[in-house]
Amino acid sequence: MKKNQGVSDRILKWLVWEGEISSLLIIPLVVVVVQEVVRRYLFNAPSIWGFEATTFLYGIHYMLGLGYTEHYEGHVRVDIITSRLSEKTQALFGMLTYGLMFIPVITLFTIWSFKFAYISTLQRELNSTSWAPPIYPIKILMALGFFFLWLRGVLRFLENLRKYRKLSRE
Repeated sequence: MKKNQGVSDRILKWLVWEGEISSLLIIPLVVVVVQEVVRRYLFNAPSIWGFEATTFLYGIHYMLGLGYTEHYEGHVRVDIITSRLSEKTQALFGMLTYGLMFIPVITLFTIWSFKFAYISTLQRELNSTSWAPPIYPIKILMALGFFFLWLRGVLRFLENLRKYRKLSRE
C-alpha cells in the first residue's frame, strides 16, 4: 500500500506541476487579445487569426486546467448534504460518486477525445476558416486534458477508499 501511495504522490505532484505550467498560457492569450484590440480599434486592421488564436489558447488553457482544478476541489459541487455527514460516510459517498459517475463518464470523454484526436491527426485536419491552422494539435491537447482529469479522479477515488478503510478500522 505504501508503494502505491508513493506512486500516487508522484502523479499528484506532476499533475500540480502540469496545471501550474499550463496556467502560463494566460500570458500569450493576453498578448494576442491586446494586439488584436490595438489592431482592430487603433489601426482598423484586424487580423484573420486573432480571434481563432484566442479561442485555441483559451481552450487549451481550460482543458489542461481540469485536473489541476480537480486536485484543489475547485469544480462545482453540492456540499449541503455531504458536509453534515461523518468523515467515514463522506469517504463512502466520495467512493460511490467517483466510482459510479465521475470515472465512467470521464473515461468515455477521454476515449472519445483520443479517438477524435487520432482521426484528426491522421487527416492532418485544418480548421475550416480563412486562416486554416492545423487543428489536430488542439484536439490532442484536449484529449490530454480529459486524461489528466480522469487520472485525478481515479486518485481521488483511491484517497476516499484509503480514508474509508482507515476510519472503518478505528
